[in-house]
Amino acid sequence: MTYCKSSYLYYDSFAVPLRFEQGSLKMDEQEQHSSPSSRRRFLKQSVACSTALLATGMALPRLAQSAEPLSRRYPDPSLEVLDESFLQLRLFNASVEKIADGLRWAEGPVWVGDGRYLLLSDIPNNRIMRWDEISQSLGVFREQANFSNGLTRDREGRLVVCEGSTTHELGRRVTRTEHNGAITVLADNYQGKRFNSPNDVVVKRDGSIWFSDPPFQAGNYYEGHKIQTELPDAVYRIDGSTLEVTRVIEGIAGPNGLCFSPDESTLYVVEGRAKPNRLVWAYAVNGDGTLGERSQHIEATGHGALDGIKCDEAGNLWCGWGSSGSPEANPEGLDGVRVFNPQGEAIGHIHLPERCANLCFGGVQGNRLFMASSHAVYALYVNARGATFT
Repeated sequence: MTYCKSSYLYYDSFAVPLRFEQGSLKMDEQEQHSSPSSRRRFLKQSVACSTALLATGMALPRLAQSAEPLSRRYPDPSLEVLDESFLQLRLFNASVEKIADGLRWAEGPVWVGDGRYLLLSDIPNNRIMRWDEISQSLGVFREQANFSNGLTRDREGRLVVCEGSTTHELGRRVTRTEHNGAITVLADNYQGKRFNSPNDVVVKRDGSIWFSDPPFQAGNYYEGHKIQTELPDAVYRIDGSTLEVTRVIEGIAGPNGLCFSPDESTLYVVEGRAKPNRLVWAYAVNGDGTLGERSQHIEATGHGALDGIKCDEAGNLWCGWGSSGSPEANPEGLDGVRVFNPQGEAIGHIHLPERCANLCFGGVQGNRLFMASSHAVYALYVNARGATFT
């Protein structure tokens, strides 16, 4: 029900403030009980009010559209079973759903359970977006986000951001958003040299922050600015107490997505520019915050390309997947999410109509997979929860 009262337009439980010329939509008690011409005049003014709203583009609040399933068939044909063990992770009657659209390059999603919303980066548009689970709506969380990329939360629930480039000289750093909204710079250089373009980030249970620093956003004006990089490709660790920065991995070409195993004894890191195929390395994590020996965990054969990765509670690795860009590649068959068991064997593939750059687990039970995929965000309920759900 919609009606006008004083300086507000009421629509069910919503109130939208309006501004009118004095007396343009006012009918006092005496007029309400006066002649029919007065009442007709008020009705005409009410119609004029509605017309003015439409003319100025002031839309009434409306319910957001529900999630759009890619297929109405169960089980969802988008889920390809590469090994029978994947059937334990697939829910028979759950569909891949498109929940948001209109992005240029969606990246770095993180679930905010206490607010029931998802944050993600829209890098070319230089902003962080917010998708609300209750209203099913997408809006801007932060403009001028320094071309943010990977997002995560620390042990106190504060947002940690990889700022991949600069806006007015600020950026190419890792920041933390405090509970009052203030932004704290955790690190912006290593031994006096500026980072290349911080890409992905994860927080360990001891509070330390680990992030990759490739040159991906340093070579164009689409996802940042062209710059002359000062540091080699590397992965860094920020001490959670002292904020001391140490380089934990070097000699790696284009480090990208990273995550810990459920017990945090292993750090998985994507080598995004490995030749001839992209790789995931498994590094042993030492108790003093250093890394031990590494072993090859996954190789993206068949012209596949890895990006962001996340571990579930059982140690399976869920990987953003797409084409390497090779002329021989078949993007339609590659785009989506590929799932590997703890031994590094592919067991399933979630096919999407767009390349998936990054993903995260979320939802009330931690069993909803959110996939940031080029122009859109997709979601799927699975029989698994993220390793960091607790």
